Amino acid sequence: MAAENLSIHLAERPTGEIIPGQTFSQQTSPIPSPADLQDGEILVEVLYLSLDPSLRAQLIDRRSYVPPVAIGARMSGITVSRVLVTKSKLAAEGDFVVALTGWTEYAVLKDGQFEPQANYPPVKKPQDMLSALGLTGITAWIGLNNIGKPQAGELVVVSGAAGATGSVAGQIAKIRGATVVGIAGTDDKCRWLTEELGFDAALNYKAEDFKEKFIEATKNYIDVYFDNVGGEILDLALTRAKERARFIECGMISQYNGVPKGIQNLSQLMKMRIRMEGFIVFDHKDQFPQARTELAQWLAEGKLKKEETILKGGLKAAEAGLRDLLRGVNTGKLLVEVRDPNEAPRKL
Repeated sequence: MAAENLSIHLAERPTGEIIPGQTFSQQTSPIPSPADLQDGEILVEVLYLSLDPSLRAQLIDRRSYVPPVAIGARMSGITVSRVLVTKSKLAAEGDFVVALTGWTEYAVLKDGQFEPQANYPPVKKPQDMLSALGLTGITAWIGLNNIGKPQAGELVVVSGAAGATGSVAGQIAKIRGATVVGIAGTDDKCRWLTEELGFDAALNYKAEDFKEKFIEATKNYIDVYFDNVGGEILDLALTRAKERARFIECGMISQYNGVPKGIQNLSQLMKMRIRMEGFIVFDHKDQFPQARTELAQWLAEGKLKKEETILKGGLKAAEAGLRDLLRGVNTGKLLVEVRDPNEAPRKL
């Protein structure tokens, strides 16, 4: 009996939270045969799947920077994989590559559909290519470098600060000499931000006195706001913005599961001459090498720390994992271990 490849497909569009076993369906098919590979193709086994808030947004049938996932289609997702068989000059057997394989255990990729290991600084673990040195770290770097441009002594506030991108963004701002305040959803996460990552302060937005503490923490007003959350916290931050503040709109995780709420304080953009700008990291591929070089240097010097929450249980863990990501259960980068990289590569 041929070995099977598990993949997960969208069964229905969720109107609220993702429901494991209902929102998605599991499908099996034969593992692609090495004999069918064409020149310029590789066959890979997926090691880690990145779970990101943007995946929830792709389940909504609405115009965006990428088309929504179609009903019945394989769920979208970025992975780091190991090359099992290669007919490409860009990757050798055993190399790690990053690609948009979607939620699957095995995939065939053409040249141009994957980022080869040569594009990355030396990595200790393959998951580094999805976290600090991957799109997570690069997103933080692009937002701060291109829009926020924090200067020494300025006040930078980061929402979703204990998440994958927010935790890196806050540390980069500290490296640039800024004072950094993080916003997170538990006291433990707030302690992690200040005690481990070096944030100057961290506030639990679920605390009853959050608004009062936020006003106190921003008494000198906000120069740069790195927004991963949107919603009421963004609305509050607008009232605390300094003249000519820069608001980096990176994510809106508070808006993905429910009915989006409008912002009430947009007039602050005019009154305080605020620059509010959204961005998509894929628009800045020309800056990826510079970003990776700096991020790798900071990691080596100990200036940048990373944290990963890794879900075991294979690809089947992805459904509940994406639901829990929207609940804020993770600290740092959330990954699904599809296959243990320490195991020998599958023989086909």
